[in-house]
Amino acid sequence: MSKIPGHEDSLCTDDSVEDGLQQESDELDASDIASIDPKNSSSDEGFEGFGFSNALLTTISSIGYKEPSPIQKAAFPDLMLGRDLVGQAQTGTGKTAAFALPLIERLQGASKRPQVLVLAPTRELALQVADSFREYAAGHTRIKIQAVYGGADFRSQITAFKRGVDVVVGTPGRVMDHIRQGTFDTTDLRSLVLDEADEMLRMGFIDDVEWILDQLPKERQLILFSATMPKEIRSLSKRYLNSPAEITIKSRSDDARLIRQRFLIIQNSFKLKALTRVLETVTGEGVIVFARTKAITLSVAESLETCGHDVAVLNGDVPQNQRERTIERLRKGSVNILVATDVAARGLDVDRIGLVINYDMPFDSEAYVHRIGRTGRAGRNGEAILFVTPRERRFVRSLENTVGQAIELMQIPSNSLINESRINRLRGRLVTSLAVGRDDEKEIALMQEMIETISSEKNVSEKELAFAALNLVVGPNSFLVHGDEGWLDQSSQQSRRTNYREDRFGQGGRRSARANRQPEEHMERFRVEVGHRDRVKPGNLVGAIANEAGLQGRMIGRIQIFESHSFVDLPKGMPKDIFENLKRLKVMNRELNIHRST
Repeated sequence: MSKIPGHEDSLCTDDSVEDGLQQESDELDASDIASIDPKNSSSDEGFEGFGFSNALLTTISSIGYKEPSPIQKAAFPDLMLGRDLVGQAQTGTGKTAAFALPLIERLQGASKRPQVLVLAPTRELALQVADSFREYAAGHTRIKIQAVYGGADFRSQITAFKRGVDVVVGTPGRVMDHIRQGTFDTTDLRSLVLDEADEMLRMGFIDDVEWILDQLPKERQLILFSATMPKEIRSLSKRYLNSPAEITIKSRSDDARLIRQRFLIIQNSFKLKALTRVLETVTGEGVIVFARTKAITLSVAESLETCGHDVAVLNGDVPQNQRERTIERLRKGSVNILVATDVAARGLDVDRIGLVINYDMPFDSEAYVHRIGRTGRAGRNGEAILFVTPRERRFVRSLENTVGQAIELMQIPSNSLINESRINRLRGRLVTSLAVGRDDEKEIALMQEMIETISSEKNVSEKELAFAALNLVVGPNSFLVHGDEGWLDQSSQQSRRTNYREDRFGQGGRRSARANRQPEEHMERFRVEVGHRDRVKPGNLVGAIANEAGLQGRMIGRIQIFESHSFVDLPKGMPKDIFENLKRLKVMNRELNIHRST
């Protein structure tokens, strides 16, 4: 995977690059991790038997899809007929394509008004679904897709509606705003998809969803997907869906069990150091490092190359022909580490991948399953390691539930572990060289003669000469690591402190000694007039505020819930118009009436 370490005394990292990575990484909203399902079984038929046009079949083939997943096989016939549908399937089963492909095929070109609306609980999911629609509609150049969500420029969304939109993917709050202002005309809406309905319930959006449903034409197709079916979702489907087809896709976790899944807790500022240490000690035939953005892929790859690794990059800026060459190099072993974004690695199928590193927490659980599925292929064992910041620690349990197995806590490799790994790797190379030998008799004779000549001329033993050969392989720099490990102790202490801290969210009414601490320097504390009496949960507040204010979920600080009110820490400098909108925002059917805490 890498050259015999002859690098610097410790492990090479670039602090200036790390600072840039931390700035990028802080923008993730990881609070929306949902339930997922591991890998799908395949069909024996392909996509040709569902009535799709040649243009759509060509697009499907170009994406790399060969066989429909079980949920796609079950959903395509009914959705192509325009039937309502209720699907219970965890994300990761291919459900986006299950509804997107038939809806694209059934679009009519006569109207400039939206014909399809997809409601998603978070802006991240809305953007992801919108991107999927654009990819699937690549062969239908006249189809226009628009994502609408809080925090984005309202005027540009209005302009898009005026120019004509076929498919709208949005969060409930922003969709309601456009309908109320008359910028979103629902007259020609033929299909509505509720994606991750149970997440909308959890985040307090069901009242908004029902309001939107009441604004739609009476004759329309309704499609509901949910990982679970709580009674509220079943009640909603009975009220609004007309004799729907029902699909339930059971979880299959056998393939995921071939993958050993581990996580380590690491502060953003130490991520690169931790990555180089993991690559030293966790050996995989081939490695994929998943990063969140194009900029991070480039920075990480540059740092790994400085450390002597053979690295390639795969992101949205890489043209198709170069992408194909990169994958072929990875497949043949001329490149051992690929640093990639989620979108760029879609459909990537390389059997020799033994290790997947989630350098950044994925946007959602579907992305996590997609990532770890790049290893453990063709019945082989694989390994996946997730880098988790202290604030993301609580999401690991959700991932464990969805993949049906434990994700083990691991420690960042210490100096002694790295040194042991380096020694074993060098010893392994020597043993392999002894076993393999050389086929060319002339070359063998030449090398033996060289050994004898140097031994005689320099009056050294063969043992001394063997040491000189090893020294040549190792290189001039230190072979063993002796650097400072103080930051490892900090990380270890952090991991012990961050087992989901209930006092942070005020759940169950329990408070620690830190309950009355002041907000962080860059945060400001606000009071909202909802509390335990309203059955409000932290996720309700995070989801509603994040979508309305255009914040990433992790930018929202500490939440304390009391009987009749709650306190929420938000970034300082909130614009006045957003603050006024938050005052009127409803959570659990009650206005927040937000105001600064005194």
